Amino acid sequence: MYERYIKRFLDIAISLAALVVLSPVLLIVAVLIKLDSPGPVLFAQKRFGKNRTFFRIYKFRSMRTDTPRDVPTDALKGANSFITPLGNVLRKTSLDELPQLWNILRGDMSLIGPRPALWNQEDLMALRDRHGASMIRPGLSGWAQVNGRDAIELEQKAQYDGEYAQNVSFLFDLKCLWMTVVKVIKREDIVEGAHETKKPGDAA
Repeated sequence: MYERYIKRFLDIAISLAALVVLSPVLLIVAVLIKLDSPGPVLFAQKRFGKNRTFFRIYKFRSMRTDTPRDVPTDALKGANSFITPLGNVLRKTSLDELPQLWNILRGDMSLIGPRPALWNQEDLMALRDRHGASMIRPGLSGWAQVNGRDAIELEQKAQYDGEYAQNVSFLFDLKCLWMTVVKVIKREDIVEGAHETKKPGDAA
């Protein structure tokens, strides 16, 4: 009942309200991106959605236009060299994710759920299949995000995603939202670039 009806209603109501209230911020960020570096304001990318369908996710562009595409940021060698000066601020404050409010309003995503994997991240999706986490809408934030984000291995990430998928509830979503706010304020678990001791994780 909650997942099928109430959760979707809350996604529509909150994303629509947020787009209206934050419209001045969205406009300011868009202008600053155009002034900061050449290229489009928005970055679009093919991602896995609910039940392994595909959709295009939208983000504020935070990297140069010559950045290799379809590579998870935490797996990209020399990632910091591709991030624009403004992009560094956007990523650390998660402001680059704001355009995904449109994805939520459209029904591609939810406020809370597994982060949408890149179209070529079959390793992550196979693990999510095993843990029952590929049949729900991906989220702007999620249980794996607030429990390590880019700093945890794929298997552990998929386990968190599966735990969320099996226990979706209003209180669980509320807990994830609160923990997300805390993580953003503290700027925790953000990994930029490939590390030899870590497998590629969530997409940027």
